[in-house]
Amino acid sequence: MIERWSRDQVLALAPDAASRSAAQKVAAPGKWSACGTTGTVVYGECEGSGAKPYLACVDLTEPAYRCSCPSRKFPCKHALGLLLMWAAGGVSVEQGAPQWVTEWVEGRAERAAKEAAKIEAARAKRAAEASSGEGDGAGRAEVSSGEGDGGVSGTGRSGGSSRPGAESVRHGRVAAGLSELERWLDDQVRQGLAGAAEHEWEGLAKRLIDAQAPGVAGVVSRLVRVRAEDDWPGLLLEEYALIHLLAVAYRRRAELPRALAETVLSRVGFPVAKEEVLAGPAVRDQWDVLGRRDEEQDRLTSRRVWLRGRRSGRAALVLSFAPQGQPLDASLVTGTTIEADLTFYPGAAPLRALVAARHDRGTDDAVRYGTGAAGVARYGSSADDAAHHGSRADDAARYGSGAGGFAGGTPPGVSPEEALDEVAGVLGEDPWTESWPLVLAGVVPGRDSIGGLPLHRAARDPWRLIAVSGGRPVTVAVEWTPRGLRPLTTWDDEGTAVIL
Repeated sequence: MIERWSRDQVLALAPDAASRSAAQKVAAPGKWSACGTTGTVVYGECEGSGAKPYLACVDLTEPAYRCSCPSRKFPCKHALGLLLMWAAGGVSVEQGAPQWVTEWVEGRAERAAKEAAKIEAARAKRAAEASSGEGDGAGRAEVSSGEGDGGVSGTGRSGGSSRPGAESVRHGRVAAGLSELERWLDDQVRQGLAGAAEHEWEGLAKRLIDAQAPGVAGVVSRLVRVRAEDDWPGLLLEEYALIHLLAVAYRRRAELPRALAETVLSRVGFPVAKEEVLAGPAVRDQWDVLGRRDEEQDRLTSRRVWLRGRRSGRAALVLSFAPQGQPLDASLVTGTTIEADLTFYPGAAPLRALVAARHDRGTDDAVRYGTGAAGVARYGSSADDAAHHGSRADDAARYGSGAGGFAGGTPPGVSPEEALDEVAGVLGEDPWTESWPLVLAGVVPGRDSIGGLPLHRAARDPWRLIAVSGGRPVTVAVEWTPRGLRPLTTWDDEGTAVIL
């Protein structure tokens, strides 16, 4: 049985303000001819404009959504309205679900079992290659330099071709583009920052795109925001220094530790295939979903969801993208805790991750694989988790029961001093880190700081957080950035998540 979410948690799933408003109008019992819940699935029939009612269903363990309405929004107002009624205790518990509900759940299970088999096969292949000494991680980029291609060679992270020749061509283009970038930065510093102009950054970013270095191009294109700040000279010089460091690190990547070289390649814009990440080692834990933030840029919307592991203490970022107006991944609910396996993208300070498997806390063999942009559940099986992670009975006693996402209460936190030590360690490994999730415990929020740590300019005067605190110490999940903290979620005296 999944513990009911709060109204805040449900409304946070809405794709936009219009959906939130419409969902609250739909969340009236009179609009539903039938509704119920089995404990892990909520379903109902809502009257619509046609003769037949809309069939809405939510699998609470992901969550995943289904509705027969024609809306392109995800989740739609009917699914949200159904969840609002469930959150308010207005949906009765039933022994079974209608056939259309069970068919949907079973169909997802079949599709996901095939996906799980592919993941297990990829892991077995990687393990076999490692034991036989054939390569150091299939598909990873080579970071050693070679004379035959001008000191740049690589395989597997071209983003478009697995041929060594094509890889060498791309590395050559990137090297030429970053060499021009180094010269441009030298000129900027020599001539003075006052001459920095927006059109120069735009032109440089376009040339870096042509040089197949999209990661660096994105950083350069964002410099216009820095120029608009009041204290822009110092901030711009900091950005120039980090960009120059990245260009030099790419040029000298053969001299770097492999993990740091992987970070450099990722920052430059060499992708890692999702299949390769899922085939890597998994970290099983109880992951607190701390919060999320959506950003729009270049007609693309990105969603960042922050997590922290209760046993491992690791931070994680689940990142998803969608064209504007298209649905984003809504499978991670802020304020819940999921029992899951996460696999991390390679790097010196790994943060970005994929949810490889979700575990049913009520049984030993029900596992849910993956979180896709459509929120489709992936079902499968997991091997030797018990040997690595101990007793589920012990976990249930500590954190409660339920499948997938469950109410874990207030997550463990650290002091501001410990948080700064953690961030310092991260920056020592990856100096280009732009954000990091933290949970601060026993801190009193103010108008421009939390526990003595400054807030981001856009996050100042957090009145809702201050109201929950009432001048008393609270636990707050925040996103650290070089410009200050961004509050994500806090927890009240009863352990209920309050989304900020």
